[in-house]
Amino acid sequence: MRIELEAVAAKHPAAKVEAAPALQALDLSIAQGEQVAVIGPSGAGKTTLMHVLACALAPNAGRLLLDSRDPWRLPVRELQRLRGRLFLAPQTPPLPPRQRVVTSVLAARLPSMSLWASVRSLVYPIGIEQAHAALTRFDLAPKLWDRVDRLSGGERQRVGLARALVAPASLWLVDEPLSALDPTRARLAIDTLVSASAEQGATLVATLHQVDVAVSRFPRVIGLREGRLVFDLPAADVTRDLLSRLYAQFEHELEGAPPVADVGADAYKPASSPLICR
Repeated sequence: MRIELEAVAAKHPAAKVEAAPALQALDLSIAQGEQVAVIGPSGAGKTTLMHVLACALAPNAGRLLLDSRDPWRLPVRELQRLRGRLFLAPQTPPLPPRQRVVTSVLAARLPSMSLWASVRSLVYPIGIEQAHAALTRFDLAPKLWDRVDRLSGGERQRVGLARALVAPASLWLVDEPLSALDPTRARLAIDTLVSASAEQGATLVATLHQVDVAVSRFPRVIGLREGRLVFDLPAADVTRDLLSRLYAQFEHELEGAPPVADVGADAYKPASSPLICR
């Protein structure tokens, strides 16, 4: 799915009426099938951007185009069909605690299922093999029939990510997917998302606090600060100087960042401590 933002301004869903927009006159274009990481300090507008792209939040100004269509000018049914092609994975996945993992994963297929098939799947899941394959890629295959409330926080986060692999979506929006994961699981999760989105031809946009992961695993990195675009560059062109400017007055968040020469495909290793920017 192709994305275009034209001077988009938007407020965070929980913002007060008098608060300034979390996104301010943002211009952005993302081609079909691109893989993009969005970074920036807390309050930069990353989560608001994800809600706008997911058509969960209408811009206060400007225009969003998805495949050259303005979703907010579509009839209700067409907007619902468009939303069925979008997959949003929030930092804390909304998984019913008493539900089986297999059912939670397959719930991502509901937009493409008939009412009868979706009701039937609640009784006995339809597509068990697909759910098992998705969970296998996130090292969760043994949890297929477990209840969600028996999982750890990191396991729940990975179940939420596994849903993307079975969803009938052409745009994957992943908000801070590594917050509950150890370095090894984090590398597995991000590599799976990047490779699977490429296999399926889906556009992938991920917000990350782990700067080293962003520049080593994504071809393109976008830096946001106070709702404005600071840079939009190939990962190889993101320097320590640019990162320092992006996180100015948040220098403690860059502590331990790899030097410029080390930022690249081999910068992120399971044995090292990931850079966390909160």
